[in-house]
Amino acid sequence: MTNTPAEPVPFSRIKIRTGALVFCGDDVALIRRDRADSTHYTPPGGNVEHGEDLTRALARELAEELGLDTAAAEGGDLMWVVDQRVTRPGPTPPPRKLHLIYRFHIGPDIRATLAAQELDELPDGSHEVGVIEWIDYRNTAELPIFPPIGPALAALADPRASVTDTALDAVTDANYTWV
Repeated sequence: MTNTPAEPVPFSRIKIRTGALVFCGDDVALIRRDRADSTHYTPPGGNVEHGEDLTRALARELAEELGLDTAAAEGGDLMWVVDQRVTRPGPTPPPRKLHLIYRFHIGPDIRATLAAQELDELPDGSHEVGVIEWIDYRNTAELPIFPPIGPALAALADPRASVTDTALDAVTDANYTWV
């Protein structure tokens, strides 16, 4: 008798993405991605590699995308967790993804040294250019941010406000359509 591998089931694998809200005063760094049919924003960050420490993954991603040395920033506390279970186009079953959103604070002197754009490598080896925008956090409620943290971000009393619930609403096919 031979065992044939079963077809992968959507959301049966879990990936972890670390991201950060990097504040300079009331402004927060977001990466704007312009595509042919949409524009959306993401907090700087990326997927944790197999076996990689979460803190190191976050530091690596912020260095790659912003040029930020997290040792020079204040904070680094976990702010929010977002559970993503969204169907997406393509032949690969979608993974379940946990987005871990951290918070850092920097001063204008460090902000002046950070990148203005970010290059995201695509599967074919080409790059998608993301523009680093500094946006007043209170103006993020209606922005197309993924994961959809804009309303929670805009509702903060101030950039250093404590967060009482780190678990934000899950992102599912019922409340989000992949773009």
